[in-house]
Amino acid sequence: MPLYRYDSFNRRGKKISGTIDAASMQSAKQVLQGQGLMPVKIEEVSSAEQGFSFSGLFEKKINVKTKIIFTKQLAVLLKSGVPLLQAFELLIEQFEGRFKRVLINIKDGLKSGESLGSQLNKYPKIFSNVYVQLVKAGEASGKLYMILNRLVDYLEKEEETRRRIKKAMSYPIFMLMFSSAIVVGLIMFLVPSITDLFAKMGRGVELPGPTLFLKELSDFLVNNFVILSVAIISTFSLFMYWKSTKAGRYKLDELFLRFPLTAYFSKIRAVVQFCKTLGMLLEGGVDLAEALDIVTKIVDNQVLVAKLQKARDKIVKEGKISKYLKETGIFPNIAIYMIQTGEESGQLAQMLLTVGSDYEIELTELTDGLVSKISPVMTIITGMIVAFIVVSVFLPIFELSNISGF
Repeated sequence: MPLYRYDSFNRRGKKISGTIDAASMQSAKQVLQGQGLMPVKIEEVSSAEQGFSFSGLFEKKINVKTKIIFTKQLAVLLKSGVPLLQAFELLIEQFEGRFKRVLINIKDGLKSGESLGSQLNKYPKIFSNVYVQLVKAGEASGKLYMILNRLVDYLEKEEETRRRIKKAMSYPIFMLMFSSAIVVGLIMFLVPSITDLFAKMGRGVELPGPTLFLKELSDFLVNNFVILSVAIISTFSLFMYWKSTKAGRYKLDELFLRFPLTAYFSKIRAVVQFCKTLGMLLEGGVDLAEALDIVTKIVDNQVLVAKLQKARDKIVKEGKISKYLKETGIFPNIAIYMIQTGEESGQLAQMLLTVGSDYEIELTELTDGLVSKISPVMTIITGMIVAFIVVSVFLPIFELSNISGF
């Protein structure tokens, strides 16, 4: 169904603009009039404009919260017996911007007889492969609303884990930047004024060692401030570019696995992602080989992804999941034992979900523990640096007092 852009006025004379999908321009006009609006301009939006527009550059991105709300509302409507096409017609009015246009396009596809899964698959940047495959499985089993409820829980917990990890990373970065700003400010502005005052009053008396060190550091920063700023910004930009490349990301992930704490964190995170997603896909009726293809691509650490992909090939050939997962060296022994138990009892999906949930709790506790420990450590380090600067600044004053006989 075509999309139309309109300008109109309501009964109070307020100008209202927006988009509406209708069978024709006349139909669009009738719908608007039925809403109490007086259209003054209606024009069809071309396919190219629907895919891209300059104003779309300034639209809000489609975040996880929007997808959670959409999925939750769609599940409620389907459970209540509302047909899928009618559910989309109702949901379209609840959203705006790009996501609304996406829903309109999906609805048009549903009208032409295509499945929901095939329509969602056209928007891989919005709906992940996991999301699409589960929806397809739900359509095939006739239990789409149950799958959607499972997806809501999955998206909410993934977002919560992502938020906790971001919090754990952002706090030390903030403290480091804040501390650096204080230290640089003291060195560049306070130290020169104190040392200049000492030079005028001390008349040839040598500066104490710590103060002399700070003075030389201050002179270096002041004289090379522009060069240092350009070097820092350039280095940071190059690092971010390198990190975005496939080789750079792999090397960085490899580095994380060399330190005990970051290695443990990366592995537990991979266990949670792998077990919860694979369990959910198997429970939804997705084939094991296809489910493993999806799961091995969503793990964050690329080194671990390579290990899981090797295990995936062996599992598909021989079907021994626990055996080849153990060979990766990623999964703790207790996790392997639980997966093996589920494999032997025919409850693999349920056991994978249990393992994922258990280690998700451990990951949450680890993240919260890191945040609580980093705070006092950063405070102590900052305090020690500032104390050193303050002592170094006051040492010349004490020297002058002793020379003057005070």
